Amino acid sequence: MAASWISSAVWRRRRSRRPWGAVLDMLLSWHARSGMGGGVVCLDSRCVGLRQVGTLCQDEGPLRSGSLTLGNRYCMSPATPPAPPAPPATQPASTPAAPAAGALSQPSGVGQKTAPTRGAAERPKLPAGVAATLAILAVAAFVMILNETVLAVALPQLMIEFGVDATAIQWLSTGFMLTMAVVIPTTGFLLQRFTTRSLFLCAVGLFLLGSLLAALAPSFSVMLAARVIQAGGTAVIMPLLMTTTLSSVPPSRRGAIMGMNTIVIACAPAIGPALSGLILGSLGWHAIFWLMVGISVVTLLVGLTKLPAGGATRRVPFDAPSVVLSALGFGGVVYALAGAETALSGSWIPTALGLVVGVLGLVLFVRRQRALQPRGAALMDLRPFSVPTFRLSLITVAITFGLLLGSVVLLSMVLQQGMGLSPMTTGLILLPAGLVQAVLAPFVGRIYDRIGPRPLVIPATVLLAVSMFALAFVTPATPLWVVLLWNTLYGAGMACVLTSLLTTSLSSLPKPLYGHGSAILNTFQQLAGAAGTALLVATMTFGARVAGESGLAGPAAEMSGARWAFLGAGVLCVIAIVTGAMIRPSEPSQPGEAAGPSEPGEAAGPEAVRAAA
Repeated sequence: MAASWISSAVWRRRRSRRPWGAVLDMLLSWHARSGMGGGVVCLDSRCVGLRQVGTLCQDEGPLRSGSLTLGNRYCMSPATPPAPPAPPATQPASTPAAPAAGALSQPSGVGQKTAPTRGAAERPKLPAGVAATLAILAVAAFVMILNETVLAVALPQLMIEFGVDATAIQWLSTGFMLTMAVVIPTTGFLLQRFTTRSLFLCAVGLFLLGSLLAALAPSFSVMLAARVIQAGGTAVIMPLLMTTTLSSVPPSRRGAIMGMNTIVIACAPAIGPALSGLILGSLGWHAIFWLMVGISVVTLLVGLTKLPAGGATRRVPFDAPSVVLSALGFGGVVYALAGAETALSGSWIPTALGLVVGVLGLVLFVRRQRALQPRGAALMDLRPFSVPTFRLSLITVAITFGLLLGSVVLLSMVLQQGMGLSPMTTGLILLPAGLVQAVLAPFVGRIYDRIGPRPLVIPATVLLAVSMFALAFVTPATPLWVVLLWNTLYGAGMACVLTSLLTTSLSSLPKPLYGHGSAILNTFQQLAGAAGTALLVATMTFGARVAGESGLAGPAAEMSGARWAFLGAGVLCVIAIVTGAMIRPSEPSQPGEAAGPSEPGEAAGPEAVRAAA
């Protein structure tokens, strides 16, 4: 009775925000001396009342001298009066010590601050099993994302090999993106229903089958089917990597680990054309897919032996109409975006029809998810959109990721068509940007853990904008080192933006929404990649046509069109500067919290609670 009265009084005073430290100290001291209940008082909106010893209560802020700070989560054992917590330096990072009797303490597993820390003295080491799992997933994801762009330089050679025109050969990329757009929205369901090991083996197995089929492809139709199978595996692996990272890595290490994941997301697309150019110059296009086969076999065998067989799953309902609407909606939009260049040439009816079907499908898909959400049956839970940090991060990531893929294609066309370079030389010029991202991403992640996203995102997006505007004024006479310099600086800015915002966006969600948030993020990345590529290429094509009508021809017309495309990319980077500056990091949920049904009231952190409402 007394404990309940204390807890309700604490909650009332918390809501009123009036000074209450002395009163609370007196009440808690009385409760401690009385020895009632043998329990733990947890002062928080989510766990107000008397709890059993061992209840996990999070520490989300500093302890003030003389009283408890409202809004933080502390536990108090009722044996003795409060005592200062033990210095963190005396405890190993991986094994927190048990709290002293009567001390305001942080139970095991939740001793890390949930917001990015400034100069943390010690950071917990990842268990060997977790590190091995993340490494295996990262290698698999890198190979699969690399495959997404590795065919960009090989398309002209494949046109000759299979005897098809440019419109048909483009379906090797369009079909890949369509499959990704259809499968990724279902990964929120898959991540809850199946274990990490099962999904990994399925994803790598599909990718291996598709790569083997592509290496042996005797015709264009077989090659197209192989690309679709590859995309099915690729669509699962990236959300799996993101969700596993968030679920198993403490917040104080997430920036560093997500920095490693950024190597997968940002560097693989940039390295793809360079690797393809090097292989094509010496071994031919078959060798590209045989390389994928070899790496996939090794990755699959390592996963079979090293990944744990267990894992928590939850039986969730499967809604078939949602899958159909998702396929029509996301697939229609991606098809329309991929056909933007064709629409400019006069064949606009298929593109317009795809856009209408896509928009209508998305409207019906959203309505159905909102209707199913209260019952916990939504294929894609849309509550992450209610979190401002997630929403703004998603917009900024979509802009930058779209420009990442689009600029690779655009710059490849400029170097080959406008400046007359070979595919191998083009690949070598594009390669340093990917290498810079690979080198910087882990360091950026560690810096993020100390200072948060905004000090990294704002200058990085400014650097992206400056790089795009500078590339707009490249001419056939421009020295190659100038192009290489600006593209490399662009890669450095991309490493800062993606590492920071991928961590910030998903860490702002409660644990039950990690899978759905990852599915949303990866879906929008695919849409943005298709939109960015289509927008920049269509702008270049249209600009070159206008320049041709005004008297320019050949490389001069191509460079004129590219100038308008890069200027448009610079404007989009300015928008990213604005949205990045608006991001305020929220209190993320702890990885140690139990993952229950994603119902209102289970969200952790202030923004997550609003998201669940």
